[in-house]
Amino acid sequence: MKFKLKFMVASALLAVGLAASAQTVIKFSHVVAADTPKGKAAVFFAQNAAELTKGKVKVEVYANSALYKDKEEMEALQIGAVQMLAPSLAKFGPLGVKEFEAFDFPFMFDSTDALHKVTLGPVGAGLLAKLEPRGIKGLGYWDNGFKSFSANTPLKAVADFKGKKFRIQSSKVLEEEIRSVGGIPQVMAFSEVYQALQTGVVDGTENPLSNFYTQKMHEVQKHLSITDHGYLGYAVIVNKKFWDGLPADVRGQLEDAMKQASFYANQIAQDENDQALAGVKKSGKTTVYVLTKEERTALKKAMVPVHTKMADRVGKETLQSFYKATGFDPAKL
Repeated sequence: MKFKLKFMVASALLAVGLAASAQTVIKFSHVVAADTPKGKAAVFFAQNAAELTKGKVKVEVYANSALYKDKEEMEALQIGAVQMLAPSLAKFGPLGVKEFEAFDFPFMFDSTDALHKVTLGPVGAGLLAKLEPRGIKGLGYWDNGFKSFSANTPLKAVADFKGKKFRIQSSKVLEEEIRSVGGIPQVMAFSEVYQALQTGVVDGTENPLSNFYTQKMHEVQKHLSITDHGYLGYAVIVNKKFWDGLPADVRGQLEDAMKQASFYANQIAQDENDQALAGVKKSGKTTVYVLTKEERTALKKAMVPVHTKMADRVGKETLQSFYKATGFDPAKL
């Protein structure tokens, strides 16, 4: 794959400048299904980009890891083999921008409104700015939704998590989250999760409902507990050199297209998750359980120590900025 990326970079870099007579092609790669909130928003952006630039820009969308697996796509962007991605926010921790892992702290957001006070405000903008020294330009945030836990046994009490292996994204905060309830964290590429669940390599996972359903995890997981314990969202990013090389008018038109796509993505996310939950229930393959208020409080109390243990990783200043924006206070639990 290293050879493949280096081989592709020469042709990709030719698109950095926009020739007056040529159409600029943006390869937009992502790892989830086309019928997820992110997948639909990517297509929406592509359509808007073509319309607003009057055909000067063509956005080619590649869903379901068609170009790169999630472990490879960030390098592909940085070297210019692909121009645009929408990785989950946990991807920026391994890149060295650990502040993004504040989004992984359990029960940080009690509502979408609280979340948007971060992603649509100065805190979110400040985090995106930290990507620029790494050759990445952040264009906005797209919601997927709040996560729920699944396994082949019921997950109601904290004790039900003990000893089970849960697939997570690469995030030290998520590792600590799973350990806080006695589980065993297993970092794994998203494209590998279905088979890992099917073969028992892992016992369960955490996902927004749209990802759980579109990746057919309900076929290989007997139980799903609606916990809303964490958030999964994306940052739409672009190769900075490519972006800066575009004419100012075209760049402005693409920024407008992205604003519209971001509004659309965040608007449909909850509806998509509601439809996915209905699909899971209709399948009859997975038992869906909604935690009681008492059960959710117990899970929250078990996980909240993660905030103290991982504060130094994201920086106490970053963590406090999140608390101030969302109104969350772990000391009150």
